[in-house]
Amino acid sequence: MSPAIVVYDLSLIQGIWEGRIRKHKKQQRKERERQEKSALAKLNQEWSRRLEHRKRLREKSNQLNLENVATDFKLYHSSEKNLLSEGRSSLDSGIEIDIDEKTFIYELNGEQWKELPDSIKEMTYLREWHISRTSIQELPKYTELFQDLRVLQLSRNGIKELLAEIGKLRNLKELNLSYNKLSSIPPELGNCENLEKLELTENLDLWELPFELSNLKQLLYLDISANKFSSIPICVLRMSSLQWLDVSNNDLKELPQDIDRLEEVQSLFLQKNPMTYLPHALCNLTKLSMIVVSGERMVKMPTAICSSPSIKFIKLFDKHCEDEKEQTESMKDHGSEKELEKEFIQAYVESLRDRETVPCYTTKVSLSCQL
Repeated sequence: MSPAIVVYDLSLIQGIWEGRIRKHKKQQRKERERQEKSALAKLNQEWSRRLEHRKRLREKSNQLNLENVATDFKLYHSSEKNLLSEGRSSLDSGIEIDIDEKTFIYELNGEQWKELPDSIKEMTYLREWHISRTSIQELPKYTELFQDLRVLQLSRNGIKELLAEIGKLRNLKELNLSYNKLSSIPPELGNCENLEKLELTENLDLWELPFELSNLKQLLYLDISANKFSSIPICVLRMSSLQWLDVSNNDLKELPQDIDRLEEVQSLFLQKNPMTYLPHALCNLTKLSMIVVSGERMVKMPTAICSSPSIKFIKLFDKHCEDEKEQTESMKDHGSEKELEKEFIQAYVESLRDRETVPCYTTKVSLSCQL
């Protein structure tokens, strides 16, 4: 008797297997939908909590009758849809959801504020701080927890010291510490390698920058005007992407001979410095399109710079009469004069960007005689 041969119906086995796969995929899809709904619910719940927190703060302000408080804080969002940020974001549940926008702005001003409110500690999702005209003298150490920060606008406060924790904000792109009371900058700021804009205008006692700032290879805009720099810091000459450099209103007597290391610089502001000449190395800056100097003492300038059709060469002349000096000395806020002067120069420069030629003006920096 020949051995029996067992024949299986392979189509039946295939059908069973495909059915199990469809069922497994269906279960996965349902679970994914359930988790996404849960994640969105958490976002809505968190947003409601923040709105309620803001409402309580406003009620508290009314009870305290703080009429001069410009704002305690403002959380801006264009819509609830914009609460969800561009790209994809991981939630605590580990589920990734599509996000439109997650840009939150915190605003605080008013001289009565000597430190940041405790409420900000819970807002580590913030991307921008706009804090000005307060009495705050230093940032808290917990600032390092705000890893989403992109913009720190901290001008016109009483900040005397910048803590080393600032260097842990690796995503920071803009930092404005103008019109404060800083006398030094921590070397740890050089760790903020994504920084693109740094403003340190008029800190008065600031005269040097740490060499570690050489690491700011992405920096495009640097303003260290109205301080006590007697030379351009070495680290500045190593900021290879720099396009805008303002060192006006300092104590510079000359520019370094290797100023041409700044190959990308386009706008250079040198006015109100005791300089008498410009080095020929400026001619090597092929992308330079605007240079501003004071005309009173400047006696030697490269012809290639002065006559180049591609460079807007601006000479400013400061003329003070006796009554103007008396008025300036009697001003209660001498800083406001410098601010207005700087705003005037910036507005003037902006008006020249699209002109083919530069008109010859004599500007008077006294507030009463500004053109």
